[in-house]
Amino acid sequence: MAKLLYRIGFGAHRRRLLVVLVWLAVLIGAAVGAATLSGQMSGAVNIPGQESTTALDRIKAEFGSGGATARVVVKSTDGTPLTDPAHAKAVGELVADLAELPGVASASNPLDPAAPAVNADRSTAYSTVTYTAVAGEVTDEARTALLNTVGAARTGGLTAEVTGEAVHEVPEVGGAAEAVGVILALVILALTYGSLVAAGMNLLTATVGVGIGTLGITIASGFMDLQSTTPTLAAMLGLAVGIDYALFIINRYRQELRHGSDVGTAVAIAVGTAGSAVVTAGLTVVIALVGLSVVGIPFLTQMGIAAAATIVVAVLIAVTLVPAVLSYLGRRMLRRAERAAPAEPAERGFFRGWVGLVTRRPRTALLICVLALGAIAAPAAALQTTLVQTPAPGSTQERAERLLADGFGPGFNGPLIVLFEGADAVGAATRSAAPIGTLDGVALVTPPRPNADGTAAMVTVIPKTGPTSPDTERLVTDLRNQLSTVDGARVAVTGATAVSVDVAVSLDHALPIYLALVVGLALVLLVLVFRSLLVPLVGVLGFLLTIGASLGATVAVFQWGWLGDAVNLDSTGPLISLTPILVIGILFGLAMDYQIFLVSRMHEAHHRGATPHGSIVTGFRQAGPVVVTAALIMLSVFAGFVPAGEATIKSIAFALAIGIFIDAFVVRMILVPAALTLLGERAWWLPRSLRWLPTLDVEGAALRTDEQPEPKALAGAPR
Repeated sequence: MAKLLYRIGFGAHRRRLLVVLVWLAVLIGAAVGAATLSGQMSGAVNIPGQESTTALDRIKAEFGSGGATARVVVKSTDGTPLTDPAHAKAVGELVADLAELPGVASASNPLDPAAPAVNADRSTAYSTVTYTAVAGEVTDEARTALLNTVGAARTGGLTAEVTGEAVHEVPEVGGAAEAVGVILALVILALTYGSLVAAGMNLLTATVGVGIGTLGITIASGFMDLQSTTPTLAAMLGLAVGIDYALFIINRYRQELRHGSDVGTAVAIAVGTAGSAVVTAGLTVVIALVGLSVVGIPFLTQMGIAAAATIVVAVLIAVTLVPAVLSYLGRRMLRRAERAAPAEPAERGFFRGWVGLVTRRPRTALLICVLALGAIAAPAAALQTTLVQTPAPGSTQERAERLLADGFGPGFNGPLIVLFEGADAVGAATRSAAPIGTLDGVALVTPPRPNADGTAAMVTVIPKTGPTSPDTERLVTDLRNQLSTVDGARVAVTGATAVSVDVAVSLDHALPIYLALVVGLALVLLVLVFRSLLVPLVGVLGFLLTIGASLGATVAVFQWGWLGDAVNLDSTGPLISLTPILVIGILFGLAMDYQIFLVSRMHEAHHRGATPHGSIVTGFRQAGPVVVTAALIMLSVFAGFVPAGEATIKSIAFALAIGIFIDAFVVRMILVPAALTLLGERAWWLPRSLRWLPTLDVEGAALRTDEQPEPKALAGAPR
């Protein structure tokens, strides 16, 4: 692989203009495609085969799907009943205004005696606004008109708020907080390189990769239903790894220039050596992301594949566009003082002292790491998850749901729906309503609502607790158990909490399979890279400590509220159900990246004859600084999505940021060198029965001077 990438790097140097033009054409083509072919994304979750989502599909078929809806909630600020003539007039005028809004099919009057939607003391009521467009296709113009109308109704002793799928906005990629993360990354790069040219080039090539990846996802949204957080997740990962992968190649290029190589040779060797590690590291991340498909949840599969595609683009950019641009910049990638003549880099005393301390006291270092990370991981035992997303604090949606909970009870925002289907559906629903009302946690059971031909009926169950409460989740199980023996109809329980319960069950079943698949494939890959069994095992065991500490810290902050102000957290509660498996998959790939970049330099030194201790020190001093820089950059990018991030992304970004910090600065910089010191020569042991395995040369051993491919191997390339 090293020789192949050497040739690719040398070819990118020789044909640099063509390479740059090709990538520019791809970027422009992606932008044009996104502008003309993009579709709507939504926050809807669909899991084929699950009782809850199958029931939702059946409800649409039996009762009609209808358009997107919104609930406009009105409350009397002084407690005066809304049936008071002045308030009733204002409510009637509001309903009339709502019915005339663009895209609205109907707006119900909450004070209509035939279908009242007012609470017991008549202080709170809501109007259901139905649109002609389905969820996810309500235009920005229609959404803005609704919000303006609701805002204008906050007068004359009334307050009004709105919630529902019609006012759900698809999160945009990029923002002020994310920009801060990018700026921090640029500052770190500038300090590392000592050159704004080098820092800007690194960030620019990564941005091109992210742009192509996210624009490609936008194009895909025109041909399939995509989850609204898919492009944000892909952009976050693509930017972080894009910067890091370019960093590794640029760092090696600068080293080769300092050693006296000309620009073309330095470019080719950098791609052949650091590029080999980049390709291997990228492959581990792709394995982890594509492996999400084993869970069997379509939108999670889409998120994984979309993010993996962005990683592939980042790798391709790193081994083609980066060397082409390096060829143009030449020695300007060095500090001004280094350009006049080759010079060996200054000795890094800090990293020499760091690894010296760790290797002198390996048992102490190992024990402290394990105990500290174990303590941080402890809160993970209290992990709670839900798929029910709460609106952003301070938003009109959050205020509307609070008004509904205060006026109608906390369960009103998360009703459970029981669907009866069959020849005696209405009778079965009628007979079941009373027993359902006797269950613990049930506040109200509505009369059955039959479909047109009486072959299906719906019963709405209002819980006493909110949709994210464990008590409501238990009620879902109790309902299913009680209704499992109903005669004369097929029965299914659905609703937001029921979907959340079914997702949790799917994830619980799939997680062990996912871990076995991803960890198994990565172990095989690392065995091929390092020709060792124990080094990959050390890497994987270190990852387990990383993921435990990452989830533990996330639980402590997002569930318990510890240091919540530091991440701009306004409310605590269960984590989004997808957080654990996404964090495990992404962190595993990134942790193996650091394992490859750090240990490959140790392996290279050992391959060249260094003692076990000497190879650890040499590899650490060579790779430690760039791993630290890469981790700081990735930490900055992930942290940028935390303060103002969308609810789904916020906890994921925090867990990734904490996980990167722990993995890079504790596991890879302390635990790994300590463990390898204790293992000594045994760290590089491979059983005789496995020595037939092929070798993946990620250190560029084949590119040493006496083995380096001659330029004539590229005969015909323009000079």
